Amino acid sequence: MAIAPEMGSRMNLLNPSKQKNLSKQKSLNSKQESLSVQMQKWGGPPGLRLTPWSACSGLAKTLGTLTILALFSLTAAQADTWYVTIAGLGGEPEYEVRFAGWATDLDKSLRAIPGAQVNTYSGKQATKETLRKAFAEFTTKVKPDDNFAVILIGHGTFDNSEYKFNIPGPDLSATELAGWLDKIPATRQLVVNTTSAAGASISALQKANRTIIAATRNGTEKNATLFARYFVEAFRDPGADTDKNETLSALEAFKYADQKTVKFFETQKRLATEHAVMEDTGKGEAVRAPSAENGKGLAAARFPLMSLGNVQKFSAEKQKLVEQKQEFEGQIDKLKYEKAATPVDEYRKRLAQLLVQLAKIQEELEK
Repeated sequence: MAIAPEMGSRMNLLNPSKQKNLSKQKSLNSKQESLSVQMQKWGGPPGLRLTPWSACSGLAKTLGTLTILALFSLTAAQADTWYVTIAGLGGEPEYEVRFAGWATDLDKSLRAIPGAQVNTYSGKQATKETLRKAFAEFTTKVKPDDNFAVILIGHGTFDNSEYKFNIPGPDLSATELAGWLDKIPATRQLVVNTTSAAGASISALQKANRTIIAATRNGTEKNATLFARYFVEAFRDPGADTDKNETLSALEAFKYADQKTVKFFETQKRLATEHAVMEDTGKGEAVRAPSAENGKGLAAARFPLMSLGNVQKFSAEKQKLVEQKQEFEGQIDKLKYEKAATPVDEYRKRLAQLLVQLAKIQEELEK
């Protein structure tokens, strides 16, 4: 028992330099253990020991830095994110203005992302033939390492057999869109279908490495949706980044838009006519609440939509216009739900006034 004190005394007799070196080694061992545990959590092999950066020699740091820079340069040179936004037919002035406005807002947010490959089709240019040619061109330009996202804004229909997206001329079916997407080399794909009856498109679009977000849970929810409005809003609201990692993921945008949609119906004391769902495993049913328990949401969480450092910075004046636009959109939504109890002439008059104001604000925002 007398040995321990003696050993302790000998340790104390070590000169300060040796004590410092022993302390450094102990700290290094502790850091190695901590890093190794973290690496195993991320999927690294057991037993792997990592050396902290601070403990590397000058040469090792230099070589390591060059290697990291080379890897980042290679990734930057090879990987792009492609965005294809399609705004379909509105059918009525109210929806024509809103669909075109949402597509324009999203286009602006996306074009603020350095290096983003942004393609927006709206109005008369969003025909099936135009889109077919565009997707054919994408197959020659998109690389396997790229991310490829398609956002549908507008009306959808379901005849108990097939889902179709309403565009000028012949409508686009989910089966046709799936066929186009199958030819896109990108192994990470995202389809955000914000239309009515969007849930009916999931079965045709479902595939491994393809995340699908739908504004409705099935084809029977046929009312015009609000989901698109809030999905677009997620690109402007830093609060959508719930994990605070400075990147908006597809999962975060889905949850943001869904929560906002639910809150709208609750605030208006209305029966919800849309229930957003998502599926990102290529199999099984789409779910309302992705989680580890149901196995959904992992791929969506790994699909980056944008870095929040690239969120479009509005001037104080334009920020006020954005808020006014959201207010008018809310008034239009409220008016829509009051339509049955409002005289036809009064409804049309109020709707026309709101649409004129909304169009003026949109025009100012686009300047």
